[in-house]
Parts: sequence; C-alpha cells; structure tokens
Amino acid sequence: MIELGVQKKPMERPMADNREADFLRELYEDWSSRMVANPGMSIADLRSMFDEWGKPAREPEGVSYKSGEVGGVPGIWVLPQEAEPSRVILYTHGGGFAVGSADSHRKLAGHLASALDVTAFIPDYRRSPEFPFPAQIEDGIAAYLGLVERGFQPRFITTAGDSAGGNLAIAIVLRLRELGRELPGSVIAFSPWLDMSLRGVTLEANAATDALVGRQILEGMISMFLGGGSTDPLNPLANPLENDFEGFPPLYVNAGGAETLLSDAQSLCEKARGAGVSVSLSVVPGMQHVFPALAGRAREADDELQRVAAWYRSI
Repeated sequence: MIELGVQKKPMERPMADNREADFLRELYEDWSSRMVANPGMSIADLRSMFDEWGKPAREPEGVSYKSGEVGGVPGIWVLPQEAEPSRVILYTHGGGFAVGSADSHRKLAGHLASALDVTAFIPDYRRSPEFPFPAQIEDGIAAYLGLVERGFQPRFITTAGDSAGGNLAIAIVLRLRELGRELPGSVIAFSPWLDMSLRGVTLEANAATDALVGRQILEGMISMFLGGGSTDPLNPLANPLENDFEGFPPLYVNAGGAETLLSDAQSLCEKARGAGVSVSLSVVPGMQHVFPALAGRAREADDELQRVAAWYRSI
C-alpha cells in the first residue's frame, strides 16, 4: 500500500484557450479524484493509472519503436524515419521516480525525437520504493555509457526528461561530471522536479491551478525515492538545485504557468545562468505539468516542441 495523502482541492481554471489543451488538466483531475477516493491505492494500481500518461499525445507520424537494452538497462528505442543516426536522446520518463514507464512516455519521446530529427532511447530504469535513490541515476549512467559504447559521441547525445525524469536528465550529467566522463552535448528538461526539500514558492502560489501536483503527493514520492528518510533531501544528486553548474551543457527548460513546480524550473535556470551556462527557459501561461505530453493534440505543445527544435539546431 502507498499513502500519498492526496486531498481534493477546488480548481481555478485560467487554463489554455482551447479544448484540446484542457485534455491534460482533465486527465490529471481524474487521477486526483481516484487517489482521493482510494488513499491506500497499491503501488501496482498507482502505476497502472499513471500509465495513462500516454493518452494525451497523438501517435507521432513516421516514428517506429523497438524494445531493446542499452548498458544492461531495458527500454524502448524511438526511431523517426528521417532521424540523423549519429544523434540520440536519452529520455528519462517522469512519474515521481516510482510510476510511469518507457511505454507511457514513448509518444512524447517520439514527438521530441521527430522534432529534433534524432533517435531516442527511453530506459525503463528501476523505480522506487523497491529501488530507492540512487538506483535511478545508476541506471541512467549505465544507459548513457552504453550509448557511448555503441559509438554515439557524447557531444551528439542529449539527456532529456520530464518531471522526475527531468531531474534525472540533469543528475546524470552532474554524476558524469563527478566521474570525470565526457558530458552530453545538451540537456532538455520538461517541468523538472528538482527540489526534494519543497522550497519553491509556486508550490503554494499555484496550488489552486495545478490539477495534479501538490505538496502532499510530492512528500509521498520523496519518502519512496529517498528510502523513507535514509537519504538527505539536500543530497546534491537527489536534489540538483544543491549543485553548481560549472561546465554544464546548453540547457533547455520549460514549465507550465499553472503548475506548482514552476519555481524549480526557474531556480534551475537562475543557478545555471549564474555559472555561465547557455540556458533557455520557456514558460507557457495556463499550461499544466509536462504539457508537451499533449503533442499532436494541442497547439501549445506542438509550438513548444518547435521552439525546442529551433534551440537544438542553434546550439
């Protein structure tokens, strides 16, 4: 059993300007209602519910998928027809380090890879609570080094991810720096969840507009991720905001204006810019957590992916 302590909250809705963009908010509201109705939901049931994360995105055109293994980590290869074969995204899925999967995020990764004209690999990294920190980062490092062993040059590898996966996309680079390994050429983080101490001002300021993510659900995920308190929430690899970013690759970060984790994205960009990193931050008003998950359905998501692609080609 898992106790997330989720409480139903009234929603303010200064949301997107079209029905398709509201699809994600409505999905999140449904999840929140189901967790409120069943506060003792099992981890298996929670994972089954969050695998619905694949619903918002339309199937990307011209993209095929193949199960595989890289560096001993299982996952899914994402293969756009026109992809440049020498370039690859290592895409770490979101889900609070405990839920979500390569399959739940394959369409989002497919749209991103297609927009950038590259291939991608989505690792099915080990999840908490069965495998707490640092198992997820260890699997990310193994997959990255596996890509290098397959012949991908680090400068042509992009680490990318959403929510907790955005945390991993950044933490993998920080760990590679610790190990003295060559870093990837770029990093993309969609609505990254970074601060395990939950200090962001938008946790409260946007509590009425975020349809899913609140302090209580984050506290439950933190307990699982950090082994019930056995790891300090300020550990620099669990909490990327507790790092300097000297030598970090070019970084693209986005967030929805309605989400509680907006502060994490903003704080990351402030710290990285202070270290001289090339940073692009995109905040789209009215949008929910990981709104690029609406790719192929909502203009806001498709426009965002085009901004990511333009940035990628400029670095």
